[in-house]
Amino acid sequence: MTNKLRFDFGGTSVLVTGGTSGIGHAVATAFAGAGASVAVTGTRASAAEYERDLSAFSYRQLEMRDRGAVDALAAGLDRLDVLVNNAGANFPDGRDEWDPDGFSAALALNVEGAMRLTVGSRRALAASSMAGGASVVNLVSMTAFRSTTIVPGYSAAKAALLALTRNLAAHWAADGIRVNAVAPGLVDTPMTAPMKGLPGLLEAEVGRGFVPRMAVPEEVAAAVLFLSSDASSFTTGSVLAVDGGYLAR
Repeated sequence: MTNKLRFDFGGTSVLVTGGTSGIGHAVATAFAGAGASVAVTGTRASAAEYERDLSAFSYRQLEMRDRGAVDALAAGLDRLDVLVNNAGANFPDGRDEWDPDGFSAALALNVEGAMRLTVGSRRALAASSMAGGASVVNLVSMTAFRSTTIVPGYSAAKAALLALTRNLAAHWAADGIRVNAVAPGLVDTPMTAPMKGLPGLLEAEVGRGFVPRMAVPEEVAAAVLFLSSDASSFTTGSVLAVDGGYLAR
């Protein structure tokens, strides 16, 4: 018995920031598998510098804190059907996020760059003729909903990105651009890999949900594709938790 859901994004243009690994790569792969033309961003000079095969996508080097580079990427877009703001990380440049400069760096990396790219892409998104309208999907986090004393800057940035999601949804409704967020729980990615060396911490986090395991990136990708499809054409300003029941506790 199978209940697999298949999406068709043939003819659409998709941009996934931070699409070289983890959740971003799973999202980009899912869109490409559904027929979309997918561009991904990464911080290295070329796609060849990554061990992962990125040949299914076009590649753009982008540092989310480089305002000029973000503006240039947005200005070069003629038409964009889906923008997935996934790029981000905790402890930017290895900094302590309780240090004011580290906190500021976390905000710049995880929310300010996404806001700049999204607003700069408004014209390209408004030019979309995709059924259900153009779509922006922001990747937030469980840290947006509760205190996280290890990464206060990352947590604040994700909470701000969630608020931005709702404000953009209202601000751009007349343009036919839907804006939603996906909030993953604990996902098995390179960013969370260090937790495997701290079994007490990992078990505590996994134990917060009803499903006693980490998610895989493909489970988050499925939610992003749903929110980008015409199956969710009446959905905007919403956040979809892919968290194994984490928020229901």
